[in-house]
Amino acid sequence: MTGPDPLYFQSEMQDALRIAVNRIGTPSYVYFVDRIRSRIEELHTAFGRRFQISYAVKANPNAALLRLLKSEIELLDVSSGGELNLALGSGYNAEQLSFSGPGKSVPELQLAVSSGCSKIIVESTSELEDLDALCAADGRSISVLLRVNPQKVPRGFGVNMSGRPSQFGVDEEELADLFRSASRLKHVSIAGLHIYAGTQCLDSEAIVENFGNYIDIFRTYAPMCAGALSDVIFGSGIGIPYHDRDEPVNLFDIAKHVNPMLDEMRRDHHLHNVNCILEIGRLLVGEAGYFLTRVLRKKESRGKNIRILDGGMNCHLAACGHFGTMIPRNYRMFRLPISKSPGHSTEQMKSYELFGPLCTTIDQLGRAVELPTLDVGDVIAIACSGAYGASASPINFISHGPPREAVVEYGAGELLIHDVTGV
Repeated sequence: MTGPDPLYFQSEMQDALRIAVNRIGTPSYVYFVDRIRSRIEELHTAFGRRFQISYAVKANPNAALLRLLKSEIELLDVSSGGELNLALGSGYNAEQLSFSGPGKSVPELQLAVSSGCSKIIVESTSELEDLDALCAADGRSISVLLRVNPQKVPRGFGVNMSGRPSQFGVDEEELADLFRSASRLKHVSIAGLHIYAGTQCLDSEAIVENFGNYIDIFRTYAPMCAGALSDVIFGSGIGIPYHDRDEPVNLFDIAKHVNPMLDEMRRDHHLHNVNCILEIGRLLVGEAGYFLTRVLRKKESRGKNIRILDGGMNCHLAACGHFGTMIPRNYRMFRLPISKSPGHSTEQMKSYELFGPLCTTIDQLGRAVELPTLDVGDVIAIACSGAYGASASPINFISHGPPREAVVEYGAGELLIHDVTGV
């Protein structure tokens, strides 16, 4: 059974989703800002504020959401010139930005330098040389961070980004040669290290081991920098429970092991005053978002109950199983009650095949999903949809138009729902 979200039984959550449906329609995304704020506070508490938090904008680049979180998030990680401009336009200053990504163009590097982006993360020798040439032409010098592609990554990460040939970063075994080459550059120096080895891990032991690998690399290569390292960025890779049998990680259990490792790292005189940064995306926003889609048509086909929805992979590619997964698995979802009396405890459950509106066989949001009776007009809410939703989907495919977006806040006892579509 793909059962209800744990927050399904909270009446405030149901009310907010119902109001959002009535206000902006479907297909749509609804983001609960207070859940994001709670996760930020949980991270700070668990790790005893040993980390600054850097939000990876690619996870959800909604500009209104970025503005609402401005007072909560210390840093933003951007991965294109477009995201850099979006961050600046949302009220963040250039000193709050890191710029990562393996394919930065020369104009994007120029934009990063000229805007004063404080943490340009270099991912190849040629990128380092391009930056040196740009700075020479402008008569300036800058410090950068170097992304490392580690030689090993623990088992348990949904997407493994290191330990193999990769477009990301400089291979760990090539670092010594790169540092020697960098020492001959006149306008660029390496002042920090960045590692993001894997994503979507729900294995606490693997996450702790991965952080330990990071620290070993930082301690090994810190002495090769021209001066003391200013920043080290830990790509968290901590996952969220998308599917029924997924168990969320306990951040306090992870921190119990990681915090002493961080304290020991700081006893190294090369890293004594280093700024530790935790880069996260889906862990902040993923569980705070819901995708809402309405039943357009119902039919039976060769013994299967089929429902056609108004939003599919054009709106939510990941929920269809086409974003970083080999075998599609159902996201957690539930039928959103029209009234305040859900009646799920007595209503018979049925198995459904859920399809989007597109003319392709791969547009399927659910397989053998157990839900109460679904009629035309009923709304399904898909949980864990706050990250890699609308912006990571082929919205223009078959031209159905983009999904709507809304943010929800609870302030002074009042429920606030803002339509932020296209904002």
